[in-house]
Amino acid sequence: MTQQRTVRVGVVGIGRGLAFIEQSTAELGIELVALCDTWAERLDEINAEHGVATYTDYDAFLEHDMDAVVLANYFHQHAPFAIRALQAGKHVMSETAACMTMAEGVALVREVERSGLVYMLAEQYPYMAFNQEMKRLYDEGAVGEFRYGEGEYIHAMSAQFLNSISPGVDHWRNWLPVTYYCSHALAPVMHITGTTPKSVTGFVVPYDEGDAEKARTVRRMDTAGMIVLTMDNGALVKLLQYDLRGGGHWVRIHGNRGLMENTRIGGHHGQDRVRVWRETWEKPDGVPEEMVYKPDFPQHNDKASKSTHFGGDFFMNLIFADAVRSGTAPYFDVYRGVTMAAVGILAYRSALSGGAPIDVPDFRDEAERAAYEDDHWSPDPAAAGPGQPAPSVLGHVRPPVAGREYAEEVWADQDELMYGGKVFGG
Repeated sequence: MTQQRTVRVGVVGIGRGLAFIEQSTAELGIELVALCDTWAERLDEINAEHGVATYTDYDAFLEHDMDAVVLANYFHQHAPFAIRALQAGKHVMSETAACMTMAEGVALVREVERSGLVYMLAEQYPYMAFNQEMKRLYDEGAVGEFRYGEGEYIHAMSAQFLNSISPGVDHWRNWLPVTYYCSHALAPVMHITGTTPKSVTGFVVPYDEGDAEKARTVRRMDTAGMIVLTMDNGALVKLLQYDLRGGGHWVRIHGNRGLMENTRIGGHHGQDRVRVWRETWEKPDGVPEEMVYKPDFPQHNDKASKSTHFGGDFFMNLIFADAVRSGTAPYFDVYRGVTMAAVGILAYRSALSGGAPIDVPDFRDEAERAAYEDDHWSPDPAAAGPGQPAPSVLGHVRPPVAGREYAEEVWADQDELMYGGKVFGG
């Protein structure tokens, strides 16, 4: 890896900030120079341990001498922080989602265009080794032209763990509609095939009163979301995400000359193999009908293999640093980032209307995005009011009293809480 100028980064959110310290960021040409969070005591400890400047005030943080800001604050609060960072002259890498409302998406796109700065969505899943291998195969024409795909991100959690990372009734993990967290399922499909969603239809598996584990929380969103997309090349894609049992991440790509997918063998550690299938009568000579193998990363295999998110974080950080150095927008730029957020928003709107298809606007087109500049439709309890949606298709679900009692028991024990329950992110 050729050493280039160092990109000085400030991170919002101690959880992600600590990950930047712990990972091999120096090898990527990234230096963590500042952290911002509301947990003052822990910030003091980090400053003493690592000598990183720390801030509890975001505006003061933005005055720090740095090139870029990484946003690892709460899922539903990224766009306003990103816009302020861009206005302060900082490049931005934002964790998912890019925005919580369509209006925020429009404002974010406009600010990136105005500033001329780099914006990247921090989406790690496309850069896992098996997804990079499927992109390589697709680019080589191994399965022909994309016709149908699937992306799944299933992440069931125990009540104890869920409560430990979701302190407070209105923590975003306790109310976020199940279609919104769709980027882990969608981004790999987009990256592998180079296609973009044009139409979205949403379906929801409703809140499950019979789920004994969920009944020990204050979660009030539904069980799972299924999204059907029409892509810009006419292909169909099915996404599935959230609370179903049998957690994992899977991608399936059907071309008109073959199939490729990652495997479902042996739990989480069996997802890292690629399966390629081509019919006997059209496969290349000397190539087996079916191949199943574990690919390495195409480059930096040793370093990436030690990184988190199955190595995806290494490449995500590398791509962002290179984009800042070159001034060139990365693949997951503001347009694709906001489009993925819009898919989650519009899918929920579709589910609430009985599964009616909704066009996804082209955020590169001012005329199309302008139609949404005043669209503040949001399930966020802080935005509650006339015309705003409930977190569940069943309406405003009331979690069991026992769930509230157990959640409060976990929240009351600081040792039980992830990041002490005070961190911006998580």
